[in-house]
Amino acid sequence: MQQTLWWRGAVIYQVYPRSLMDSNGDGIGDLPGIISKLDYIASLGVDAIWISPFFRSPMKDFGYDISEYRDIDPIFGTLADFDELITQAHARNLRIIIDQVLSHTSDQHQWFAESRESIDNLKTDWYVWADANADGGPPNNWLAIFGGSAWEWEPRRCQYYLHNFLKSQPDLNYHCPAVREQILQEVEFWLKRGVDGLRLDAINFCFHDKELRSNPFKPIEERKGRGFREDNPYAFQRHIYDNTRPENIAFLESLRALMDRYPGSVTLGEISAEDSLKTMAEYTEGNSRLHMAYSFELLVDKLSAAYIRETVETLEKNLSEGWPCWSIGNHDVVRVMSRWGGENANPALAKTLNRMLMSLRGSVCSYQGEELGLTEAVIEQQQLQDPYGITFWPRFKGRDGCRTPMPWAAAEKNAGFSAAKTWLPVSPAHFSCAVDVQEDNKSSVLNAYRKFMQWRKQQPALLWGDITFLDAPDDVLLFVRHYEQQTIMAAFNLAPTSAVIPLDNVVSLQLLNGDEGDDVVLTKHKLLLAPYASAFLAVISVTAETSHDNVRAITGEKVWG
Repeated sequence: MQQTLWWRGAVIYQVYPRSLMDSNGDGIGDLPGIISKLDYIASLGVDAIWISPFFRSPMKDFGYDISEYRDIDPIFGTLADFDELITQAHARNLRIIIDQVLSHTSDQHQWFAESRESIDNLKTDWYVWADANADGGPPNNWLAIFGGSAWEWEPRRCQYYLHNFLKSQPDLNYHCPAVREQILQEVEFWLKRGVDGLRLDAINFCFHDKELRSNPFKPIEERKGRGFREDNPYAFQRHIYDNTRPENIAFLESLRALMDRYPGSVTLGEISAEDSLKTMAEYTEGNSRLHMAYSFELLVDKLSAAYIRETVETLEKNLSEGWPCWSIGNHDVVRVMSRWGGENANPALAKTLNRMLMSLRGSVCSYQGEELGLTEAVIEQQQLQDPYGITFWPRFKGRDGCRTPMPWAAAEKNAGFSAAKTWLPVSPAHFSCAVDVQEDNKSSVLNAYRKFMQWRKQQPALLWGDITFLDAPDDVLLFVRHYEQQTIMAAFNLAPTSAVIPLDNVVSLQLLNGDEGDDVVLTKHKLLLAPYASAFLAVISVTAETSHDNVRAITGEKVWG
């Protein structure tokens, strides 16, 4: 069953289209630019490409504010270009997953233009409208993620409209049956064109509380958890009425019913909720909702083996038939090599982080540039494009630093991305990490990525196996993957110092795919890992003192020290 579902265990390469490759000299990446780099992407050994939004948009939030669901924005190309992209990708055995932003549109969408005109037009209830409070203020205390109230006054209707993000991104009203029906038609337009899957942006934001109840406040001791930033009051509330409402489940089931009419197509939902891991499990439960979901749980600021273990184990306990998808970087957060590697990020850490990510149970999203070990680019205030960064500067520098153009050729202008002035500057630090430089270096992050990806494809335990974490020294992540006749132990040293993992005589191990040279040493009684080294070991035999059943899944009864 697992082997017939292409997306289980798949590695999905995220392309931010503005920044992959410029084909027409305007300084902005585009669809023909992606086509020109398909051979490179295929060489990485990935299974699919997730392309961030390329639809017609005023670009207030760089494509996540859609003004026409069924058309390509001219800066990215044409529908004919997209059809060619599908054809060329499929010829290279690459699947195409597109972003679908279903919870909101641009305020320049024709639907909103009609809805805002009056309270008695044909689309009057297609968006979330509400009367003012008696004092003229918003109907409740809901806040926008991008700052301030989630409500904006519209003088034409003399009502407020809801926007969970920018005020130019009004929320659709999913309590309206016509909206739900129309959105499914928009999705099917792309399924008919041959896309293989949908990455569903903020999919838990579709429904709001019909009674518009105010969110309760979040006590200060709860605010200090994952992802808290004191400069954004959004974290001061428990967001239980403005998103992740129970009605969303029925919509996901109707969406899944549509997807099931296109065999092989897949949904990947982005979840950002009060309890994202619980919601991920709920949204992938059974075989009638999302195929996969991912959250921001591993997009945190600090690297910790204990935290990664806790996060994965918590999700595993909640999951039933669901399937997770993991990522450690994307277009919304500081690049992982800067978040977890600091100012002097070591390329060896990049290799180990990529291997670790691709060894967790589930599927993987790998953000463009992670195969090169790129760090966060430094963007000056006058260069900012991201509205989030502009609003919260200087406490938060925004998302532009992870969105800068890909470096292709170290000796060329703008590292080969474009001959024109680029929409964001190419980081000077990225030239030495350019693709052409790394391709000529056998020990580069890029070549380590390719080598591991090819090896991974031959390991059923890493693709489909269960996962069991084992106790290990601090800064070492240690777990076992098991599938049918194969059991693999994986060890990752996440520290800049060497690590020693004691072994006892319960199992016999064989080194499968450790780092080159003296970075990994396996003896009868211990495993030695150099700084930022990783190792994969096969369980090849057991001693007479213990049964094979006890060791088969390595449940942690002191098999490792």
